[in-house]
Amino acid sequence: MRRIAPSLAALLALGCGSALAERADREKEIVVGADHLLADDANRTSTFEGSVVVTQGTMRMTANKVTVKEDADRHKFYVAYGTPVTFRQKRDKVDEWIEGFAERAEFDDLNDMLKLYSRARVKSNQNEITGEFISYDMNKELADVTGAAPGAQPTPNPQRVKMTIVPQKKPPAGAAPAKDPGITLKPDASPQ
Repeated sequence: MRRIAPSLAALLALGCGSALAERADREKEIVVGADHLLADDANRTSTFEGSVVVTQGTMRMTANKVTVKEDADRHKFYVAYGTPVTFRQKRDKVDEWIEGFAERAEFDDLNDMLKLYSRARVKSNQNEITGEFISYDMNKELADVTGAAPGAQPTPNPQRVKMTIVPQKKPPAGAAPAKDPGITLKPDASPQ
């Protein structure tokens, strides 16, 4: 289970800021606790059931069931089920945490693709993104959030995607102004 934490962290960064999760977590051991483990070596599958808790550094995930399938090249495909699946991880270089929730979470470590299904929600501080389906391609740094899961039958009143962004607080009166980011707009040179 070498890559579960980086995948969750990358997704959480998508709607809640550009900083990645705690980088040091990638080098830490992964610990899985569960009520039951069925390890099927012939099919390269491990299934953890009952109050599953996965930790790696600052990352913590909980689920009712986690299945890990490994291919011949040792790439892994993870599926976590819960009511809900939860995860939490510290962001890198700041004192903030990223949290996520969904009924099902899938991670393909070969393609670096994370998918959250059913009442998916990702938040950092007061910023939050919700939808029925959230996917994040870590290679392309591309997020896709929809109000319906892929392949779901259309409904008369489909769910909508929602993103809440809380503006940064203004500095107190008399404080030094924020540093100018250096962006200047040029006048339009085209004839009117």
